[in-house]
Amino acid sequence: MKSFGILLLTLICSIGLVSPSFGEGPKKDKKIAIVLAQFGTSYPSALVSLTNIQRDVRKAFPGAKVKLAFTSNIIRKIWQGRRSDKQFFLKHKNIPEEIVNIKGILATIADFQDEGYRTIIVQPTHVYAGEEYADLSSYVDGFNSIRTIKPKYMPFDKLVLGRPLLGKPGPRYDYHHDMEEAAKALAADVSMAKKNKAALVYMGHGNEYYSTGAYVEFQQVMRKMYPESRIFIGTVEGFPALDDVVECLTHAGVKRVLLKPFMIVAGDHANNDMAGDEADSWKSIMQSKGIEVIPVLHGIGENPEIAKIVVRHIKDVAADNHIDF
Repeated sequence: MKSFGILLLTLICSIGLVSPSFGEGPKKDKKIAIVLAQFGTSYPSALVSLTNIQRDVRKAFPGAKVKLAFTSNIIRKIWQGRRSDKQFFLKHKNIPEEIVNIKGILATIADFQDEGYRTIIVQPTHVYAGEEYADLSSYVDGFNSIRTIKPKYMPFDKLVLGRPLLGKPGPRYDYHHDMEEAAKALAADVSMAKKNKAALVYMGHGNEYYSTGAYVEFQQVMRKMYPESRIFIGTVEGFPALDDVVECLTHAGVKRVLLKPFMIVAGDHANNDMAGDEADSWKSIMQSKGIEVIPVLHGIGENPEIAKIVVRHIKDVAADNHIDF
């Protein structure tokens, strides 16, 4: 009996030691969310670039919830106006519901916070640190400036921002390395131009308010990496402009070009400004100079190597901020 009593007492003490974990139940996984901030597109055919990147990010981070956000107010309004357009959706039957109800960066972050996500990574798919990235950074900084009276009511534990495709200025990550990685990812475009015995011409977006010198520097990176190819990069807004590209092409005696958007999606700019039949399109102006043009209407977001860079940039910002997936 004495031995039984000692055994019973030991059992009770053991239960007492582990009972708190029984009461708490299994530990919940830490909730992590990723916002893929894209400029966006109104072209259904261009959505593949965005959904491809989202798919690869979901594969890389299966424990995280991944949403798209469009930073362009104009494009979001276009999709909002289509919600009641039955004829549009009869014609385009495979539009993801997330695109139909697409939101901006502020609303997407707020939705995640409302759903209980306190650790959020905002990863842009912008090409370089220009106007769109500056605005995005300002939004994230604004959220992070919130200070509640009681610390436990702070909306986020961590809200962090990754860097764009071509990197950004600063000592943490050398943007020259980011440019080299992006150039390696575009090897297939160089091969396609070689196969067609053509120079490779990229049309970037650019902007009016931030230097577009990143495109000039990236052009040089591409030329050094692929010295046997003739590579030119211009922008819709900023420098080098179309006139600059055409002048370089004629000076170099180029007679055939492979013309491709240096943008994540092949949307309105690619279909109209670049490859449209209007007299002021890149294609038409080059043709007027006696240059044969082979337009390629595929955004670089369709390139799986570009998606890998986006994934790497997410991993980098997560590691920098001690975010463990």
